[in-house]
Amino acid sequence: MSGAAGVIGVGVVGMGFMGWRHVEAYAAAASAGLPCRIAAVCDPDAGRRRAPGGGGNIAPTGGVGRALEGAAAYEKVEHLLFDPSVHAVSVCTPTESHVEVATLALRAGRHVLVEKPVALTAERVRPLAELARRSPGLCMPAHCIRFWPGWDWLRDRIVSGEFGAVRSATFLRAGARPRWSAFYADAQRSGGALGDFHVHDADFVLWALGRPRSVCCVGTDEHVTALYRFADGRPPHVSAEAGWTRAPGAGFRMRYTVAFERATAEFEMGRDPALIVSTEDGAGPVALESGSGYEHQARHFINAIASGRRDLRVTMDDALAVAELIDAERRSLDAGGAWVER
Repeated sequence: MSGAAGVIGVGVVGMGFMGWRHVEAYAAAASAGLPCRIAAVCDPDAGRRRAPGGGGNIAPTGGVGRALEGAAAYEKVEHLLFDPSVHAVSVCTPTESHVEVATLALRAGRHVLVEKPVALTAERVRPLAELARRSPGLCMPAHCIRFWPGWDWLRDRIVSGEFGAVRSATFLRAGARPRWSAFYADAQRSGGALGDFHVHDADFVLWALGRPRSVCCVGTDEHVTALYRFADGRPPHVSAEAGWTRAPGAGFRMRYTVAFERATAEFEMGRDPALIVSTEDGAGPVALESGSGYEHQARHFINAIASGRRDLRVTMDDALAVAELIDAERRSLDAGGAWVER
């Protein structure tokens, strides 16, 4: 579904920090020659419909520019879905409304990109996954880590076996709890560091390493560490730590260290170079694509719509699998770190 000259009109619902990152990502996609434009935005707050929200772990690119020229602005999502110039919808509302808004958009015949986490439990994600399987429109969860330069590289090396088997994989995600909305202060709504922050690394573990046999999770709503065991005992060591416990001025960290049989890959966001690979012959940088995971995610989504393809890099069934993993981790956390079989 697209408009005049094949241009895909995108409506962004929810104009907080993440909604404006989606606007930037689609603007970057259009600047790169992809057939899309921002057709409409939607938010009950008129001020947020006009100006980018503040805060966030990832600095704005400044690419909003003229992206909203000619775009409609709506207070209610139902009004946006009546707009015939909107062919695809980005759902960037608070987590508890993701499933409802995505369901409305799919049933209205739109393609849908839904921010993570899709919902806080597998029970809530499952009906949307079922609807997505039978809907003509695409429904893609915004698991942006699968598109982040350096992380897609890592997954390719794990799957290809270029450096041999993985012996150890550790992931770290650390920052201050988001302060730009009271939503994040309520772990029952946001999911806390486990449901809203660590979900990135849980998704990557599933995508790159497969389904763990059992999980162990310790910590609090502000800071968690998860360990994973796999059916064949390989990899023998996989951990993921995520915390909203850094001071607000300390910045954001996203890091991995993966030891293969014949190499070690280390990524540190903000470092130059961000990715270094060490072997017996020495250490050296790896050149990565420019742009953020948000931008590459938007390009993938638009390309899939424009080409009529349904082989998305991440599907709503993947989001359901992640929700099931997070459910198991939360059971472990509530049980004081007991191992939970899956």
